[in-house]
Amino acid sequence: MKEYAVRLPREESCDVLVVGGGIAGLLAALRAAEDGAAVTLAAAGGLFSGSSFYPGTWGLGLVGPDGPADEADLTRTIRAVGCGMASPELVETFVRGITPAIEELRTRGVRLRRAAHDNQKEFIPCFDHKRRDWNGLEYDSIREILGARLAELGVRIRNGCEVVELVRVGERVCGAVVFQDGGLHFLGCRALVLATGGYGSLFRRHLCTEDVTGQGQALALEAGASLVNMEFLQMMPGYLSPAPRTIFNEKTFRFVRLHRADGTPLLPEGSETERLLALRSTHGPFTARLESRAVDIALFQACREEAEGVTVTYKPELRQDMPEFIATYFDWLEREKGITPEMPIHIGIFAHAANGGIAIRPDASTGVPGLFACGEVTGGMHGADRIGGLSTANGLVFGGIAGHAAAAFCLDVSEPPSACLVQGRVMPGLSERTRTLQEIMSRSVMILRNETGLQEACERLETLADPQRVGLSEDPREIAATRKWECRLLTARCVLQAALARRESRGSHYREDFPEEDPACGQPVFLRLGENGNIWMSEAVPGGPGRKGMKPC
Repeated sequence: MKEYAVRLPREESCDVLVVGGGIAGLLAALRAAEDGAAVTLAAAGGLFSGSSFYPGTWGLGLVGPDGPADEADLTRTIRAVGCGMASPELVETFVRGITPAIEELRTRGVRLRRAAHDNQKEFIPCFDHKRRDWNGLEYDSIREILGARLAELGVRIRNGCEVVELVRVGERVCGAVVFQDGGLHFLGCRALVLATGGYGSLFRRHLCTEDVTGQGQALALEAGASLVNMEFLQMMPGYLSPAPRTIFNEKTFRFVRLHRADGTPLLPEGSETERLLALRSTHGPFTARLESRAVDIALFQACREEAEGVTVTYKPELRQDMPEFIATYFDWLEREKGITPEMPIHIGIFAHAANGGIAIRPDASTGVPGLFACGEVTGGMHGADRIGGLSTANGLVFGGIAGHAAAAFCLDVSEPPSACLVQGRVMPGLSERTRTLQEIMSRSVMILRNETGLQEACERLETLADPQRVGLSEDPREIAATRKWECRLLTARCVLQAALARRESRGSHYREDFPEEDPACGQPVFLRLGENGNIWMSEAVPGGPGRKGMKPC
């Protein structure tokens, strides 16, 4: 097929281009600007967007070590909960940075909610074994304080700006092609920070915003970076009705009654079910590590059979002495969604947050010159499971690190080129292809995974690629939509390949055909892109992202 390329003159140039409007992107832009860099922040969903500001929950939980003496325990616990899949170097950098990052927010004037009764067990973070330094980030305060500081520093904000391609000269990333206001634009930069979030919306039911598509992971892969831990994606309960896609508070599991649509109990009545529900109330996402996985599996199977999901009602004990953490949630739920504990709700299993993503070094570099990454788009500081409240901490810590490193990098590099080329490939029927992709991923890569289902999903995704249907166009909308589709498809392929490679059950990854953890599978799976779009895999990458000797999937 003859290629058609659109030539785009450089529209603007900055030192650091940050892509993403969530917590990680905000902190990266702030830190780079405070270091003296000229910064542009491009946000597809607008400033204060992405999973950080997902409207289906009251706010952001943020945890850190409970004083300097707790850092070593938190480090050990992250690695234990991560089942050996977290990078020791990244974990140490992460934990050291959390307390300073929280103090920095306080210094900036951001309001942090504190627990009045932090000795209650509900304040023990998900998957953790003890109380930590718990904080609640309130959206309004974040918007007010950080928004004013970005304006004061002169950070240029480009809202509704979707990055569809990274521009390189040689191996170095030096800009991006973006789609904004109906047109394609070339934004040049000396360093670029990806903070585009996870890939939850690859699935039909997802507890994240629609712009969380895996775009950044694919763009980094195409630029030469590696991905790690892509099979570890959090699946968790959420509301089907009322207030669809609201996050279900797992702390209430020990107070619930669960019934199918016909009124029969979801689980056998008795003390064993009560024990499992009490255990299930200690963690939000599904995990294969604990016996409480039986609750999630039953929920998931029931929702496969019954579209209305599982009915939840609460026992009287909940209202008799409601714990503070749960009361805060129900206060928000009634105020924002009009739902009270007396009302029955219907829940199912949804895709939520990614534990894997772009492989980075402790300075947030990716191994590709000029390309840095932070937040949920990255992997390695978490593992097969993640302690609750550390996703926000990840964005704060590595957002700041990425901004600082990017600002330092751009001091010694040349101006970006004056123009770039973007291929005018277009594909028809993208809305239908996207729905089909979501159905494929939902059927084969949710809680229950097996060899047959994963292989069939890979084959179906190959047919969706359909290279014979690719055409040529000068229409910016069609070109941008096709590039977004190609990135979504590539990231989905990576999730599938990683899930196929891990022939065991570990943390959030559960294989029906390999239901136990296997010590022989005790290394992270790294993925890179080879020639002709082939995905290459390695089980270990000594010394950081990327290595020679990878093998094709």
